[in-house]
Amino acid sequence: MLRRVLIANRGEIALRILRACRELGIETVAVYSEADAEALHVQLAGQAVCVGGARAADSYLNQQALLTAAKGTGCDAIHPGYGFLSENADFADACADAGLAFIGPSGDAIRKAGSKSAARDLMRAANVPVTPGSNGPVTSVEEALAAAEAVGYPVLLKASAGGGGRGIRRCDAPQDLPSAYAGAKAEADACFGNGELYLEKLVLAPRHVEVQILADRHGQTVHLGDRDCSVQRRNQKLIEEAPAPGLSAELREAMGQAAVRAAEAVGYEGAGTVEFLLDGEKFYFMEMNTRIQVEHGVTELVTGIDLVRQQLRIASGLALDFRQSNVKIQGCAMECRVNAEDPAADFQPCPGKVGFLHFPGGAGVRVDSCLYNGCAMSPYYDSLAAKILVHGASRLEAIRKMRRCLEEFTLEGFPTNAELSYEIFYHPTFVRGRCTTAFLDQNLPSLLDFHRRAREREAET
Repeated sequence: MLRRVLIANRGEIALRILRACRELGIETVAVYSEADAEALHVQLAGQAVCVGGARAADSYLNQQALLTAAKGTGCDAIHPGYGFLSENADFADACADAGLAFIGPSGDAIRKAGSKSAARDLMRAANVPVTPGSNGPVTSVEEALAAAEAVGYPVLLKASAGGGGRGIRRCDAPQDLPSAYAGAKAEADACFGNGELYLEKLVLAPRHVEVQILADRHGQTVHLGDRDCSVQRRNQKLIEEAPAPGLSAELREAMGQAAVRAAEAVGYEGAGTVEFLLDGEKFYFMEMNTRIQVEHGVTELVTGIDLVRQQLRIASGLALDFRQSNVKIQGCAMECRVNAEDPAADFQPCPGKVGFLHFPGGAGVRVDSCLYNGCAMSPYYDSLAAKILVHGASRLEAIRKMRRCLEEFTLEGFPTNAELSYEIFYHPTFVRGRCTTAFLDQNLPSLLDFHRRAREREAET
């Protein structure tokens, strides 16, 4: 087993990793920026090292500073969490060159999965369905126009190195392509340092369903069921649940097996996610995330399998301690991401100082957060303030439990999207399990208007 791990991240995921390490008897070293000196993960780690200034580029993305901190504190591994350097193949290679275990896949596997256009080619070869689109990247507007003509409009231009909804543009007609190409390329360059784009057919109003996989270095790859992540804003997930509602047993098994083939095609090791677009009974490969996901907790709740603990075991060279036949899905779990943002102002980030804070509790309730009374949410990083997770024996029980949790949740000091999420959990389309990725765009005005009316009634009384 690993002896000491440097956690190259911040926020709730740093805490999540820290706790798993402590339970396995693994020592921890936290890193922090100058803006995070009072952060909870810094206070709870065995050791903590400042790695630079407030900007992520000066700290959490500073590869040399992280490697120096790891070597200087006697670590034998680095856990990148999610975001930042978690899917950076060069960093994975640099860890290996420094004699440090990178808790995730190899740099080669990250490259294979990380280039979305190259990954599509791998998936075709592995008999994983892919959305119709370009064969590899499109290197000019002319190539994009030819690919769009072949598959038919509407289409999406997407960053090959993308993620988190960045570097994506929709085109409904040929005249849209030149400006969309320029915009997507510029955003991809700015966000990922790689402006390569590919094109695919836009599946109108699909569901976003993903499959969690685990793979060890002894040749065993398993899937841990599916999650539905269709409730999104700006292509970024807001509510997730496991298992995905309304799927037939045959479809679930087909998606699970396709995810395993996808992982094996890239030579994957660790915890990862294969994401699909679901159009009726047809599913298409969208991308593979070669890291732990924000929403990993819902899979943990329905399977009883600690994914971070498994990551640590795999990185230690141990085999998975269960087989595919041992994976059983029990009940339903849901996650609500509470972000420091104002939905009524186009989801503008609204970080600030936390005043009174109260998290819900009770059986089947879990809250992952780095917040505490009096702390400050930094404007330099992601707006995620907390993740509220619930588990119930049935989907309806989970919905009712989440409603109760959102009623109880209190965070004073800055706006959040908690009230919007509360309304979603009462919306008939969500309750019936029929949301597509178009759900929030189609219903946001009425959801926000309900907010306004409720606040007006409250003010009157």
